[in-house]
Amino acid sequence: MLAPSRGSKGAPFRMERVLKADAEKRGVLFEQRAQRQPPARELSFIVQKPDERRSHFDLRLELDGVLKSWAVSRGPSLDPKEKRLAVRTEDHPINSAGLQGSIPKPQVGPDGDRLWDMGHWHPRGDPHEALKKGLLKFELDGERLKGGFALLRLAKAAREKRENWLLVKEGDAYAERSKDGAEHPQSGLSMMRKPTQISIADKALGAHGDAAERLPRFVAPQLATLVASPPEGDAWLHEIKYDGYRAIAAIGGGRVRINTRSGQDWTEKFAGVARALQKLRGKNALLDGEIVVLDREGRSRFGLLQQGLKAGEAPLTYYVFDLLELNGRDLRKEPLIRRKEALQELLQSPPAGIAYSEHVVGHGDKIFAKACRMGLEGVVSKRADKPYLSRRTKSWLKAKCSGNDEFVIGGYRLSSKKGRPFASLLLGEYIGKDLHYRGRVGTGFDAALLEDLGERLSRLQRKTSPFVDAPRDIGRDARWVEPRLVAQIAYTERTADGRLRHPAYLGLRSDKPAKDVQSQPVKPWRNVTRRTTK
Repeated sequence: MLAPSRGSKGAPFRMERVLKADAEKRGVLFEQRAQRQPPARELSFIVQKPDERRSHFDLRLELDGVLKSWAVSRGPSLDPKEKRLAVRTEDHPINSAGLQGSIPKPQVGPDGDRLWDMGHWHPRGDPHEALKKGLLKFELDGERLKGGFALLRLAKAAREKRENWLLVKEGDAYAERSKDGAEHPQSGLSMMRKPTQISIADKALGAHGDAAERLPRFVAPQLATLVASPPEGDAWLHEIKYDGYRAIAAIGGGRVRINTRSGQDWTEKFAGVARALQKLRGKNALLDGEIVVLDREGRSRFGLLQQGLKAGEAPLTYYVFDLLELNGRDLRKEPLIRRKEALQELLQSPPAGIAYSEHVVGHGDKIFAKACRMGLEGVVSKRADKPYLSRRTKSWLKAKCSGNDEFVIGGYRLSSKKGRPFASLLLGEYIGKDLHYRGRVGTGFDAALLEDLGERLSRLQRKTSPFVDAPRDIGRDARWVEPRLVAQIAYTERTADGRLRHPAYLGLRSDKPAKDVQSQPVKPWRNVTRRTTK
């Protein structure tokens, strides 16, 4: 029976901790809640559209029992390049907006004002001093407006009676280039009828009914596109690329189910992880992550995982990096950053064998370089503002330090050594429906592996080559097999014609059909994301 890792409880992956410490030294920000001293309760904000004939929006921030107010020309923008004129107006009483210390319900005000956004705001530093100095920096946590903003007071002309400020969006994960937050002012009321996003986890943890008790259905995972290096900018967050089995875990109704990326039920194979998942406080959840075994340096190693599966015991760790459903509420349409916030809240004190996958916002090149120096497989970069999609996307990108991929076994070469069933395996990958030759691997086998593979290959014999382009010299002493077995192979690089250099066998993969082993060309990230990042 496979057991969860005893060393993972309450402590993240050692490699993640080293990366995090290194990132903090370099000034790289980890996505966390802002370090601030909260007031007795959170401060509210609202954005109103006075009427259809006017082009400005009213931004109102709660402070000292009143609403500090600005009339923002054309409304707030999510583009950091846009600087919107914000004219300071008189303070308004809180009860005039219906706040009363809590987020208001959707409404139209007494003067026909449309409630366009609402939520909480968090000043950075002392807001009173900031208003005096003319530079107020703050974070908004609303239905539409999220992340960092700044109000900058302009120099006052001699005849001006009111203060003119500029409202600017910070270039963080919530920024959207060339897109106004207020581009659809007429849709404000319908937007407000959606469930609040202020605390996904709190909302979901209070859910009731059959949906919150049932075992969630399997959802096909989102897959990353291969690129040469991680993307730039704070719109992306970066995670360690794990070397294990992708696992979609469902929890509900007192049961747990663990599926592979292709939908196979491997709950029994990962029984220790399943038992650990039953201890989570959520009644119902659908998680996405990777099940791994760590080496002594804290790095995930597929070979160790394979050995543990065969032996029936291994210190398994399930690193969870996404939350797709919580207590009957489908979170896939939520931005990634909100899903991870809810996931982190769910995994505040995880049981042994379960861990939250940390991430770094921005500085992908530095994180990638550090990961490679530490001997990790690579980095997965994800757009913080995007939903979860069950297919290969350009909003998830993967950059690898060295080669480590799946290949289809299409044959083998005979060995001259007595008792050895083969000298090397012949590998390939599909391009569409055609299996293309990618080289041979002759290292990474022990006696037990040779015997096991020899028996498997003997049952798959065929007379013709499954490859469309196998070299003639290979075919002279090759034995061909049906292309059904998938092997995990490590290698240093590929040649110009796609052949593997210095390959080593790591193990068989039974979680992926051979036809799904498709060639993935490596492209510069800018080419891949040209449309995605707009």
